[in-house]
Amino acid sequence: MSASPKAPVHPKAPAVLVLEDGRTFRGRSYGAEGTALGEAVFATGMTGYQETITDPSYARQLVVQTAPHIGNTGVNADDAESRRIWVAGYIIRDAARRPSNWRSEQSLDDQLREQGVVGIEGVDTRAVTRHLRERGAMRAGIFSGADASLSADQLVEKVVAQPSMAGSRLAEEVSIGEAYVVEPADHGWTGGTVATIAALDLGIKAMTPKHFAQRGVRTVVLPAGATFDDVAAVRPDGVFMSNGPGDPATADAQVELLRRVLDERMPFFGICFGNQILGRALGFGTYKLRYGHRGINQPVLDRRTGKVEITSQNHGFAVDAPLDGPVEAPAGGYGRVEVSHVSLNDDVVEGLACLDLPAFSVQYHPEAAAGPHDSAYLFDRFIDLMLAEKQNPGAGDVVAASALDAGSESEALADAAAAELGTHGSKVTGTQPRHGTTQLSSTTQEEN
Repeated sequence: MSASPKAPVHPKAPAVLVLEDGRTFRGRSYGAEGTALGEAVFATGMTGYQETITDPSYARQLVVQTAPHIGNTGVNADDAESRRIWVAGYIIRDAARRPSNWRSEQSLDDQLREQGVVGIEGVDTRAVTRHLRERGAMRAGIFSGADASLSADQLVEKVVAQPSMAGSRLAEEVSIGEAYVVEPADHGWTGGTVATIAALDLGIKAMTPKHFAQRGVRTVVLPAGATFDDVAAVRPDGVFMSNGPGDPATADAQVELLRRVLDERMPFFGICFGNQILGRALGFGTYKLRYGHRGINQPVLDRRTGKVEITSQNHGFAVDAPLDGPVEAPAGGYGRVEVSHVSLNDDVVEGLACLDLPAFSVQYHPEAAAGPHDSAYLFDRFIDLMLAEKQNPGAGDVVAASALDAGSESEALADAAAAELGTHGSKVTGTQPRHGTTQLSSTTQEEN
């Protein structure tokens, strides 16, 4: 029997992680050599590292993985959440010497090197995480090769010279250049089109249009700079705004676009950055969290049902809205709004619901991959909202759409589980969800 081919061995140069307060952590180069600058943050997921590094919401961030062993299952083309790796740098403790998984197509180390992403291994990531929890996310740099030989003062000078994440406008940098369409048939749906949505790509993850497609929804994905005329040209049944990186205080264009959407009473659903944009459109402020919520184990309370969901999250900013609602939207003209979901770790706003308009949003990621499927029913809730508004314009509201009984919610979770193979590149069976009877109406951190 012939021996199995061995993965290529790359020499590991010295590397150092430098934080803006002067704290340093030494290790070995992982991925490309050179310099990576960004905001140092930690992610608590024990799995799904490929989905993490390809999530556009991590743009300009140096991600610390709290899981101690990274790279053991390699990477493949199916699990990427976008067209490329977006993390500015990668910080891990123990790197797998070689991947071992039947779906692996390449080692993580090689893919990082191939895409020019600078990383560091051999770092005490527990110590880094504790430091960031105590002092907050901060600017940092990874230096390897010749750059690592500079003096500590020189390295700190490079770190502090970079811009802060606060005030950074990044959604346009990660968004697409041209619109594209994801059809239900692309992901196994065998019935007619249930609805059509216009989705603003602020850093959208691939699993989001897949979830819609698996429910019969046609998604037209538009660039971050799309205008209301671009949205209207789609003739959508609803509008969606995605997750994305940067400071929501810089998203003035998207806020104005959403106000036009609300004025026209188009059903709206937003996640993560989209939640923050809805908050701003309604007149609330946003603020930067001390170290953010990043991981696939974040508990959230649905205040209307009392249900606790374990959620996937990746955000460093939050909406500043009163928890003792409902209240009148400060912007005026948008009626009542309430905080629908809160974080059980720190009471951060995790969802908003308009009570007089067909609009709602959540701060977390119901499309989680890897991650829990507790929140997958929110896609069904949005479909309910669109269909209700289409059948009886002016009558759709989030309260009615959120009145999911236990059976419906269980079915939504079962659908998500049945489609799990589809999240890993296999064909979805095309099982029709509970919306089949209404198709005639549509043609178209805390670390846990």
